[in-house]
Amino acid sequence: MMAAPIESLLNEICVSEDPIEELKSLRTAVLATPVSGLRQAVSGARLDIIFGLLNTNDKEQIEVCVEILSRVLQALEPIQLAQNYKTALQSGLNHPNDSVKVLTLTQIGRVAGHADGVTQMLNSAEILCDVIQCISVERIAVAKEAIAALSKLSNTKAGLDALFRSDLLNKLKDVMLTNDIIRYRVYELIVEVSTVSPVSLGYCANSGLISQMLEELTGDDVLVRATAIEMVTNLARSQHGRQYLAQQGIMDKISNMIIAAESDPFSSLYLPGLVKFFGSLAIIDSPQQVCEKYPVFLEVVFSMVMNLDPTLTPVALDTLGVLGGTVEGKQVLQKTGEKFTSVLKIMSKVAADGATDLRVRCLEALAQLLRLPVEQQTDDLLLLTESWFNCLSSQPMLMIQNISTQPFPELHCSALRIFTAIGCQPWALQLMMDTPGFVEWVMDRSVGNGKEAKDCKFELVGRLLSSSSAQEIFGANNYLKLKTYLNEGPYYVNAVSLVTTEGAD
Repeated sequence: MMAAPIESLLNEICVSEDPIEELKSLRTAVLATPVSGLRQAVSGARLDIIFGLLNTNDKEQIEVCVEILSRVLQALEPIQLAQNYKTALQSGLNHPNDSVKVLTLTQIGRVAGHADGVTQMLNSAEILCDVIQCISVERIAVAKEAIAALSKLSNTKAGLDALFRSDLLNKLKDVMLTNDIIRYRVYELIVEVSTVSPVSLGYCANSGLISQMLEELTGDDVLVRATAIEMVTNLARSQHGRQYLAQQGIMDKISNMIIAAESDPFSSLYLPGLVKFFGSLAIIDSPQQVCEKYPVFLEVVFSMVMNLDPTLTPVALDTLGVLGGTVEGKQVLQKTGEKFTSVLKIMSKVAADGATDLRVRCLEALAQLLRLPVEQQTDDLLLLTESWFNCLSSQPMLMIQNISTQPFPELHCSALRIFTAIGCQPWALQLMMDTPGFVEWVMDRSVGNGKEAKDCKFELVGRLLSSSSAQEIFGANNYLKLKTYLNEGPYYVNAVSLVTTEGAD
């Protein structure tokens, strides 16, 4: 339906010396037209007009042309783009304006992700060379699109051959020499490609770039070291990546780096990354195996919590939470005996009177440690979570409830999440029932304002009712009230209290 106006506007743009107004009208028209309609409306030759108008210093004109092309090119099949607009795409990659580069790289990414388009791309070594060069552009948005396009290209064997068994590999290595930042962008690409399959990892390893990245783990520059650890952690997310790192002795190397960090005054810059690496490894593989093979990991995590360092403690708390969120992780922590009990007591102290952001991290970690879904509950594990909860304070219920009443929404919700974490465990339900006024407090809708607080309270009520022991422990009357609360939903407002409130105004 909009085909005629678009055609007409393109004709006007052709003959106009200063087409900015016509371009704006065209932008409005193409944005108002469904993509299916655009396919009929725009012919190949006509698009060259818009591409041509990118060759200007007028930023507004460039911006409008980019918006038009972003919309219109969606209507073209990737193979059409590759066949009919190769020259325009190459010009776009070399355009001085970054938004044009982003537009072009996005379209090249579409082509690279298309079976027939890949073949077209591989026949255009100059374009691929320019895409690699875009990794070195200062603006990160351009580099990200370039990395994404090359990553898609590497999903095929032909793409891997092009990138790693031709002159393009040398181009990649040349670009890396620009500076540290650009070198790590190339590593980011290599890690992304490596995680796809063992075959793609083989290509990357044979290029020498992975071993170069691994050498940077122990480089002199601590900031570069920190970035290298992050890259290696990403590589370890795939099973074949972990196998490769184990074969290269990287797990042992990182374990030794943790040991050596104790005497390095700059270790706070990279130690969190080392801890995250083993934390990630423990969750993906096995907490028990990782903690037994690399005992220094858990030792340093405990030490980071106990020392209350503002840089290191948050990472340690997050790691404990993730580790203790699994049954195996809980058992590993329990085996450390008094060591972990001391950590819990410190966490409790920080949760009660530390800095607000650290209190929230503590509460969130405690919620993960104490969580035990019904399907995971055994007598031993229920005794474990109960003993951990009782470690927190002589009156843990009161302590958590007091935190939840403080005038900080994030503390209120984090404290509620602890009650939610234990809310389906029979010992906790009994404790709640035995705590005067607790069940009434849970059902009091005036406690906690804001959507998140209401959602947290609603989730808590749902969790309490999910236990098969709920009715027996709470009694028929309380159980019915909790069911009513749940049925009314999180945002229910009592009509009587609403009238009272309005009358007070």
